[in-house]
Amino acid sequence: MGNTGMASKRILVLDDMLDAVNLIKRILQKEGYEVIGFTEEEEALNYVRTHPIDLAILDIKLKRISGVEVLEAIKRIDPSTGVIMLTAYPSKQSEQRSIKLGAGAFCVKPIDNEELVQKVVHVLKPKHTILNP
Repeated sequence: MGNTGMASKRILVLDDMLDAVNLIKRILQKEGYEVIGFTEEEEALNYVRTHPIDLAILDIKLKRISGVEVLEAIKRIDPSTGVIMLTAYPSKQSEQRSIKLGAGAFCVKPIDNEELVQKVVHVLKPKHTILNP
């Protein structure tokens, strides 16, 4: 089974396709994560405003606003939230903008299960901060 030490990590998944949300949810729940899925941007953002999450997995192409705009909003709510962007149509422009706004990784669809899990583990790793003397 998965990483039992990760059971307390809460991951939000936002994709306009319910099948994609359910696929990611199944992959990550097998690894011991708590996963909350959404297909509507505003519902996902309302959840983030009222519940702490450790990681957001966001599709770039959504219904009303882009995943990059959702990334921006999530980082305004809690800058420490890790973010992985998903796309079926990778472009340097969206990747660079996402990274500049704080995305920790990119996954290209169709999703490779192992790659997704590796990226989740990487983005959730504790960041070592340098303390100023």
